[in-house]
Amino acid sequence: MSSMLKRLHEDYRTRQKKLTAAVMSVRVLILIVFVGLWELAGRLGWIDVLLFSYPSKLWNQLYTTTLDGTLPPHIAVTVMETAAGFVLGTLLGAALAALLWWYPFLSRVLDPYLVVLNSMPKVALGPIFIVALGPGFLSIVATTLSVTVIITTLAIYNRFREIDANYIKVVRLFGGSRSQVFRLVILPASFPVIISTLKVNVGLAWVGVIVGEFLTAKSGLGYLIIYGFQVFNFTLVLSSLVVIAIVAAIMYQLVAALEERLTRGWRER
Repeated sequence: MSSMLKRLHEDYRTRQKKLTAAVMSVRVLILIVFVGLWELAGRLGWIDVLLFSYPSKLWNQLYTTTLDGTLPPHIAVTVMETAAGFVLGTLLGAALAALLWWYPFLSRVLDPYLVVLNSMPKVALGPIFIVALGPGFLSIVATTLSVTVIITTLAIYNRFREIDANYIKVVRLFGGSRSQVFRLVILPASFPVIISTLKVNVGLAWVGVIVGEFLTAKSGLGYLIIYGFQVFNFTLVLSSLVVIAIVAAIMYQLVAALEERLTRGWRER
């Protein structure tokens, strides 16, 4: 019996590996076809290369700016701002969600304000942050927090509210305090949602940082995009977007790996 189960498990793992390999192959094929068609369209004049450029020009732009040391400082600035906004947004959002759960009266009071703040276009807050905090790092991080904190709070707090009340009653029956209920029931049951929120915040943090850099930065990838637009250098604009996509994908994969590692033990329970 055990040998049969072992064989079935091995067959399942083999099928999963084949499926993963097939998915990766199709992904790479799509990317190659897209880049190839884009290059061909640019060289044959099917598209306006002044606006859309093509991959080899983007590569030359990235290679040149990396070699002369122009690009790396801009990447470092944007990554630092994104990391700060990502970490602070997640921590503040989770803390605010815990506070709302802890004080139901406060939750009822703040609920409409959270909805309004979540629906407000965050770019409209940028000039206020610039005036209040000055142009630079602080105002950009504040813009990022305006994007990440409210959504994080709502996602985690809604999960807190969805916890089965019977679990809470069991702890209460054994004399558990509110802090013990939160520590032993609410937080463990919400852990997967809290971790998965990290992946959402990766994209939101990048949006907030780039918006902030559009408004006030003198360095960073968002600044390069605005500068490229001003001088009508769309190769610079597109190459900056490519860098953002690559760095954001790397950051997302790191968070996904962290999620897999942290939730592995939780799923096995």
